[in-house]
Amino acid sequence: MSWLLRLFAVILFFSSPLFAAEVADDHPSGIRKMAMVYEHGRGVKKNYRKAYELYCKAALMSDVESAYHLGFIYFNGRGVSRNLSVALYWFRLAAKAGDPYARRMVIKFKNIKPTKDSRCRRPEPELTITAEQHANPNRQIVKSWVEKIAPNYGIDPELVMAVIQAESAFNPVALSNKNAQGLMQLIPATAERFGVKDTFNPIQNIKGGTAYLHWLMRHFNGNVEWVLAAYNAGEGAVERYKGVPPYRETQNYVKMILKKYPNKTHPIPGEHPQQIDAS
Repeated sequence: MSWLLRLFAVILFFSSPLFAAEVADDHPSGIRKMAMVYEHGRGVKKNYRKAYELYCKAALMSDVESAYHLGFIYFNGRGVSRNLSVALYWFRLAAKAGDPYARRMVIKFKNIKPTKDSRCRRPEPELTITAEQHANPNRQIVKSWVEKIAPNYGIDPELVMAVIQAESAFNPVALSNKNAQGLMQLIPATAERFGVKDTFNPIQNIKGGTAYLHWLMRHFNGNVEWVLAAYNAGEGAVERYKGVPPYRETQNYVKMILKKYPNKTHPIPGEHPQQIDAS
């Protein structure tokens, strides 16, 4: 009799939503179906947060129905604050891909301006670093990191490389007399502002510096001269002088980088990098 109980337990496990979630992990339609299980409580306790995460994952894999479901979640405030603008972002995305139900919602609420969903975004690329690379990364290794990190922030990798050259000459343990640290010479306040815990970790430093460039690029509408001046002297100084401040160090800094990166304008990056665009 005990073997029958064990067999029954095995059958229950392999037919359970949790097992299905594992096997469906790489298939958008399977992920969507699991999201529906959690949204409607089919065999499990309702969990709108989990449903949202799964719909988001599938939508980022171009699953049209999941985009519609995300719109429905925001439209009805299921586990999130009701937000018609974000709902219309997802409905519009699904409608563009041919979903008839989403198209009806877009037509019905055509006067509402869509707003991107800041919560649903692709994860940053995972980067590994050896002890040897941490201690003494060469220019090529740094470039490989920058080429993976910078696009996630909507920043040209060549600009990041030019800033690193000017800031530290690719020295990961560089320390200035103003306590600016690492490859992109982050001062402690900037490091804290952008979530950098170890400024001498090259990858963390690049992420923090690039995040700051992303913020500056949006703040100064893609004006590279102003962005570079602000990176060197602070955004307050640029705002005060409405341009590159009359500081010799800052002016030389901007000129030096523009020799390496001769573009005075840069595309303004999105507020939340690596989002699918419904505009």
